[in-house]
Amino acid sequence: MARVAVDVVIKPEILDPQGKAILAALARTGHAGVSSVRQGKHFDLEVDDSVTDADLEEIAGGLLANPVIETWTITRLDGTADGAPHAGAPADAEPEAAL
Repeated sequence: MARVAVDVVIKPEILDPQGKAILAALARTGHAGVSSVRQGKHFDLEVDDSVTDADLEEIAGGLLANPVIETWTITRLDGTADGAPHAGAPADAEPEAAL
């Protein structure tokens, strides 16, 4: 069995009202040094050896994320990592910070 992490975030050009609410709450509670928050989802999967990288892409893009408004990264926790944004993110886009 291998472990895989899938992180899903809203694309930078999409308004993130939950992230804005978190940012405002941080300022109200004395954490004024935080300048930006993007809310996202994190999934941990345990997969057997028959699950390929293409299968993981299909799972992420077809079930875990909405490719119209979200990007995702897939990381094999056994040491191999894809780590690139997906679903139409610009090639020069900065990778999202882990949430």
